[in-house]
Amino acid sequence: MTESTAPVSASRSPVDVPRLSRDPSFWGITITQFLGAFNDNLFKQLVLLLCIDYITVAQTDYQPKAVGLFTLPFVLLSGISGYLSDRLSKSGIIVWCKAAEIAIAALAMLTFFVSHDDPGLRLTLLMVVLCLLGAQSAVFGPSKYGILPDLFREEDLPVVNGAIQMTTFLAIILGMAAAGFSKEWFRGDLWIVSAIGMGIAVFGTLTSLLIRRTKAVSPQLRFEPYALAIPKETLLYLKRDRVLIIVLIVASLFWFVGGVVQQVLNSYGKLQLQVGDVRTSMFGVFIAGGISVGCLLAGRLSGHRINFRLVTWGTWGMIVSLTMLLILGLQAPDMVTNPDVRPPVPFADLMFCESWVEFFSRLAFLALGVSAGFFIVPLQVFIQTRPPETQKGRMIGAMNLINWMFILLSAVFYFAGMACFQQWNLPISHLFGVLIVVLVPVVIWFHPQASAHFRDDAA
Repeated sequence: MTESTAPVSASRSPVDVPRLSRDPSFWGITITQFLGAFNDNLFKQLVLLLCIDYITVAQTDYQPKAVGLFTLPFVLLSGISGYLSDRLSKSGIIVWCKAAEIAIAALAMLTFFVSHDDPGLRLTLLMVVLCLLGAQSAVFGPSKYGILPDLFREEDLPVVNGAIQMTTFLAIILGMAAAGFSKEWFRGDLWIVSAIGMGIAVFGTLTSLLIRRTKAVSPQLRFEPYALAIPKETLLYLKRDRVLIIVLIVASLFWFVGGVVQQVLNSYGKLQLQVGDVRTSMFGVFIAGGISVGCLLAGRLSGHRINFRLVTWGTWGMIVSLTMLLILGLQAPDMVTNPDVRPPVPFADLMFCESWVEFFSRLAFLALGVSAGFFIVPLQVFIQTRPPETQKGRMIGAMNLINWMFILLSAVFYFAGMACFQQWNLPISHLFGVLIVVLVPVVIWFHPQASAHFRDDAA
């Protein structure tokens, strides 16, 4: 056995299940989470773009507040969501969460009607709806990921996770792109976007019915106050499993960097490059597209093992990509002041680019996404399979809690970065350079050994 790999044990796997390509549960969970991720990112990106527009009125970037309100329910509800996913049927929770998504989409549509002539009121109400959407997703998450080992063989989990992550980020691509296009197409009739989202939520509820029914793994589990955060048993387990807690922290860096990058790219596109809603959203499309490809490749390259070398490769790729974006950001002022600057690559015009800075920025975001996909898949599979059966839901809840604390931190980080860079008269793209410093410790210190099996004596 080589360093940085861990074999997959099939001891706890379901046995009487069809091949993935013929398994209705595989298609059900994949399509259901795809549609949910699409709706999340369509609405969130739409609100973030409206926040950028509102800068002209309030002289303040409300993106951190929007991200914070979307993230806060994950911090507050991840613990109880992990408890519920062990106490109740995970498949049942998934169906009820999708039904709640329909109601939230209807509320969003109503918001556009009642606040049509008041952009300040509209933004406030949309942030409330965004918070509710975050709450729905927070409850959905532990069951979505925790159900995978109940539905599929462990040797299939790397491929399943690669497919789930790929389609998740494909949904992010389409959701972010749809937000930019919809905002320019519908303008004063943005309620149509919510109506479309409600139809998607209905379809997602129907596809959730394809998922095999699962029983609760701990139906007698009593509610304790610790369920609101990280359960005592989970904390004790983590104390005994140093590798798992390190993996949890490193995986959370993925979400911290992603949270910062999503806010920076909106400011980078609309304010620094001045390329408008559609082409700004295209930056998000390229990074999400890269992540989907990276996740798929990582799942294939992993085979039936967890290959932690992919994490190192992914970290280096992210560092190089962020360095490219930092350098390109330094060239942005010339592009804005001199609109006659054209991309040196003929086919760049086919990609609707107006400058070589915009063209190469898209390539850098694409490379950043591919690298991030390599980074996250081995960590995600390890976290899913490492804990014992009775701890899975609560461990996924703990993972979500830590992840979303890092995403909430990303909003604070972006807000502080914006304030500092405005004070120092520096472009927001300099935050790409700060993220490089955040990732360097992973390259230096994260090198799990082959002894990091799915389960060990810590279980």
